[in-house]
Amino acid sequence: MDNVVARSKLSGLAEDLRKSGKKIVTTNGCFDILHVGHTRILKQARSFGDVLVVGINSDDSVRRLKGPTRPINSQDDRAEVLASLACVDFVTIFDEDTPVEFLKEIKPDIHVKGSDYRPEALEETPVVESFGGRVHILALVPGKSTSGVVDRIVGGQP
Repeated sequence: MDNVVARSKLSGLAEDLRKSGKKIVTTNGCFDILHVGHTRILKQARSFGDVLVVGINSDDSVRRLKGPTRPINSQDDRAEVLASLACVDFVTIFDEDTPVEFLKEIKPDIHVKGSDYRPEALEETPVVESFGGRVHILALVPGKSTSGVVDRIVGGQP
């Protein structure tokens, strides 16, 4: 897909977007099993700017963060699904455990996270603020999480 962007192209993409006057918004995560909580956060994030760039953790990164049974879906599948959403303009895959390096490359105007995080506890907050951006926290959708979906599948519950 044309909007799944290699990390090596991020800086150039960001530069082109800025030259055309676009406000760049980013978010990141594993996005292992896409659910309504994800789509609501993504739509809200997109509303803060002109372009939404989503960074997703690579398969190796997800395993380090979530354990050996994750991810359920491969990084290429996760990227393609996210890239097909109308609210997502670009997707990139990063191998680190945090999005810090991804953010240094794209230098977003706004970086969005869910309310399971606090800006002062995020490694990315000082990075985003160092180039004049800001971190915006959005409310999560109660009861909607990938871990919850996986637990229901494994437990056989509806």
